[in-house]
Amino acid sequence: MKINQIGERALIQRISRLLSGGGNIVVGAGEDDCAVLDTGSEDYLLVTTDMLHRKTDFPQEMTGRQIGWMSVAVNLSDLASKGAMPIGVVMAMGIPPDTEVEFIEEVVKGMDECASKYGTQIIGGDTDSHDELTLSGTALGMVKKELLIRRSGARTGDLVCVTGYLGTAGAALMALNKKKHASNVIMNALFEPLPRIIEGIALARSRCVTSMMDISDGLALSLHDMSRAGGVGFMIYEDRLPLLPEVKQLLKGEELLEAAVFTGGDFELLFTVAPDKLEKAREACPMTVIGEVIEKGVFIDRYGRIEELGAKGYEHFKK
Repeated sequence: MKINQIGERALIQRISRLLSGGGNIVVGAGEDDCAVLDTGSEDYLLVTTDMLHRKTDFPQEMTGRQIGWMSVAVNLSDLASKGAMPIGVVMAMGIPPDTEVEFIEEVVKGMDECASKYGTQIIGGDTDSHDELTLSGTALGMVKKELLIRRSGARTGDLVCVTGYLGTAGAALMALNKKKHASNVIMNALFEPLPRIIEGIALARSRCVTSMMDISDGLALSLHDMSRAGGVGFMIYEDRLPLLPEVKQLLKGEELLEAAVFTGGDFELLFTVAPDKLEKAREACPMTVIGEVIEKGVFIDRYGRIEELGAKGYEHFKK
């Protein structure tokens, strides 16, 4: 069997089964957006890592600064999904030897700018020679033990919510591929994504959220991840998906749904809330209710027509 026959998620599951657990590991490899370690204090230590490549993750139109920004933002977004406060980022860089020094300096400035915006910093890393620019970041965070939010935990009848807007980064990617003009608001969603650290912390402190994860790989794939983790299902409604007016002007019909549900790149939070706690959760941060938790399956109501929502999104290795 080839890796491109099973995809990233199935590969992670197989790798996770080979690893030893126990000790101070509360949440281990492959179980959630972050690993969770019990250090014996009142806080959990959270660790997450992401690797990005020039060819597959950074469109050619991105500047060095934007590449650096994204390499940090993608890690901070995982911490946001756990309601954690970032405490440091370690970054390893694989650099082609003929790269201009000034370009790498711009990349590092972007890293530092993103980390600083969210109250943390680059605390170390490594550099070596590589055929393709490759950035591998590891972010560390802390959260009070009683405030940790997992992918699991949703209960039938809970409301399904998201922060921000959906499909903006997907619209930017489609515009690039079709060489169409898109506004700066749309393009920045792809080139300079904003991890929802503040919103994640506020939602955790509200104690209203039953499950949560980051949806940078796409809404549909994330719903399936949460469905497996919690043993529940989801029904979402197409007419409730929050979309920017600029995105509605740029895309129509099936393209609009593709961007909002399947494409990925939106660094938003997907979470569930008990109906009687919705108003309290709304006080934590702006949000949109897009559906509800059901017993099993993942579906979308397309203006009265119910369709199964496939586990399709951004996933490495899949053809």
